[in-house]
Amino acid sequence: MKKVFRILTNKYLLTGAAFIAWTVYFDQNDWMSLQARQKELNGVKDNINYLNTEIARMSKERNDLKTNPAKLEQFAREQYKMKHDGEDIYVIEKSTVVAQ
Repeated sequence: MKKVFRILTNKYLLTGAAFIAWTVYFDQNDWMSLQARQKELNGVKDNINYLNTEIARMSKERNDLKTNPAKLEQFAREQYKMKHDGEDIYVIEKSTVVAQ
């Protein structure tokens, strides 16, 4: 029993345990902060991937609008509600009804 007590009260063991406890729980770069930063970093990486795919999609759409007159006409009709002479445009919007 004395031997176990001597080992547990060893100044190096106590100092090491205090250091580990300090770095895990109380330090500015503790384990919880590192986990939160890692989660934030993963979110930013996902956002970067999403934005890169959107840039690629928009570049393709822009190239199509520059080279394909049919796509340009379709875009103008859908986005700006343009029409030929003598045509009528009917805009149908979906409305949501909230039941109370």
